[in-house]
Amino acid sequence: MTKLSAAAAIARVNTFAFSGIDAIPVEVQVQISPGTPALILVGLPDKAVGEAKERVRAAFAAIGLSLPPRRVLINLKPADIVKEGSHFDLPLALAILAGMDVLPRDEVAGYAALGELSLDGTLSPVAGVLPAAIGASARDLGLICPASQGGEAAWAGRIEVLAPRDLLSLINHFRGTQVLTPPETAGLADADRGPDMRDVKGMESAKRAVEIAAAGGHNLLLIGPPGAGKSMLAARMPGLLPDLDPAAALEVSMIHSVAGLLDGGRLVMRPPFREPHHSASQAALTGGGQRARPGEVSLAHRGVLFLDELPEFPRQALESLRQPMESGRTTVSRAAAHVTYPARFQLIAAMNPCRCGYLGDASRECGRAPRCGEDYQNRISGPVLDRIDLTVAVQPATAADMSYAPAGEASAAVAERVARARAAQTARYGSEGPLCNAEADSGAVSLTPDARKLLEQAMEKLHLSPRGYTRIMRVARTIADMSGAAEVARVHVAEALAFRHRSSGRT
Repeated sequence: MTKLSAAAAIARVNTFAFSGIDAIPVEVQVQISPGTPALILVGLPDKAVGEAKERVRAAFAAIGLSLPPRRVLINLKPADIVKEGSHFDLPLALAILAGMDVLPRDEVAGYAALGELSLDGTLSPVAGVLPAAIGASARDLGLICPASQGGEAAWAGRIEVLAPRDLLSLINHFRGTQVLTPPETAGLADADRGPDMRDVKGMESAKRAVEIAAAGGHNLLLIGPPGAGKSMLAARMPGLLPDLDPAAALEVSMIHSVAGLLDGGRLVMRPPFREPHHSASQAALTGGGQRARPGEVSLAHRGVLFLDELPEFPRQALESLRQPMESGRTTVSRAAAHVTYPARFQLIAAMNPCRCGYLGDASRECGRAPRCGEDYQNRISGPVLDRIDLTVAVQPATAADMSYAPAGEASAAVAERVARARAAQTARYGSEGPLCNAEADSGAVSLTPDARKLLEQAMEKLHLSPRGYTRIMRVARTIADMSGAAEVARVHVAEALAFRHRSSGRT
């Protein structure tokens, strides 16, 4: 056989491996040649991909086909990238069918495919359809995926999507005996804005801090005794945040798609709100595991990560947040590869002042006060605290507040002010700049001479780190935006300083 005829004997189907939310092109090559009957799979497949051979055999048998009694060699190119996941089932089956001349090779080669095969030949959902569709569109390919995920793939825009229910339907489509209808986009995810701020009585200082945090995307720490309302306030943060812009919505949806959490293929338009339990491990927070899945910091990208009972989290897990909080991304390092996920989240944390929770209340605090409070708060390292922009003490509402105080301001009214502040930031930084003040460079913040003098004095007297100095400038800029001021004045800096955590010598 000549070199040309040997090349023609190879059937090719496109698919993707995933590194974070990036879709890496993979070509499935099948060569059927004389020899002892065997199905050989090479190209660094993991266990799930290796088991695909048996699923393909069973699916073929279910539709009345069998593998040829010849040597079938399947290569996953490039061979130096580990192939992980059950989504390789469908491209393997299509490549074998093309090699058997059941399907036209030229037509199949114009598509990328992913999907898991059941033993009866039906296609089951897999993770990563949205980034795969975008990757296929960039390479001028169509996409073949399970029927339940056709709406998700359709978000990629101008791309031909085939979404069959089973393998037989797909074969009939390529052979011209059945036509698969192009799927419509899956729509938008339901907008859950959480409970309303009107239910919160009293706690004016805490509510002010929550509004500032929402307006500028700042990190916030709530400290108070049990039952004071810390979690209640945090739960109302999603209702204050504006919708995601199209670019951010697509990026967030891609992360959720890779994690297998994109509900019905609907695009995520609201900022995510993630609240992991304090027993969460480092891998659960920042990503990891055998397949380097995204962690909570990435699932909260462009949204809120709420850590209740902050000191109860493992020390190593909390320290792993330091790099994502600064860079907006997290890297999962493995022996074979380094996988990077976006992680631009807003941290909202809550904690008791001490283990018993009643430090400062002489009638209820334990016998170790105030040492117990120092020991408890020292579980949070200085570098982590230095990355928190606002800290507020949450005092429980009094009996008079609960009985006679009027209802608080509605979330809709607060959200309107937050939206105006965010609009001012967008106008200042432009569409290509930071999305909010929490991401802005210090050079982009204009201070009046009096404001700068106060900030310099505070840095010296409070022993602020350069990071703390910059973060106070950002918070002051947000407060100025909320008041409609063009420049940051002394009063704005003073309020920002009032919310700064006092941790002298620990930054």
